[in-house]
Amino acid sequence: MIRVRIAVSGTHASGKTTLIEDFLAAHADYAFEPEPYEWLDQMSDPPAADDFYRQLEICVERLSTHERGARVIAERSPVDFLAYLRALDARDLIEPALELVATGMRHVDLLVVLPLNDTDRIDVPESEDPALREAMNDQLLEIIGGYELGCAIIEIAGPRDVRLAVLERAVATR
Repeated sequence: MIRVRIAVSGTHASGKTTLIEDFLAAHADYAFEPEPYEWLDQMSDPPAADDFYRQLEICVERLSTHERGARVIAERSPVDFLAYLRALDARDLIEPALELVATGMRHVDLLVVLPLNDTDRIDVPESEDPALREAMNDQLLEIIGGYELGCAIIEIAGPRDVRLAVLERAVATR
């Protein structure tokens, strides 16, 4: 299998963790970068724009440790945090976030996007802020459709086994 730096993007509760767990079970030679919030000592509840910006900084920092040719799969990409900031209308953080996103995406070879859709319907409780979930998803899709991110991008939907098969095919063709 080809060496690829993969980042899995999607709004909260979109299936990122499940896809990554399935991929790592089949590809133990890949390193795993957890969600950046795992590196934070504390966060607001619910997370605020500053929390997402700090996660963006951590995401870029962690991705930059993986040189071209590394086998790594990251749960989240810099684009995720830009999408959250835009969904929260955090205008004062958007411009500096764009610079960080550009820097961080230089360390991603394949961006895997898990968009929300009617087929894969994953219902979430109110505690998961469904409105923010939808808004972030919309912003994420707008960003990947409107910005040059410097890497291959695939959108994956469908049942669990299909998602894994699509990701494996994408990695094999890089």
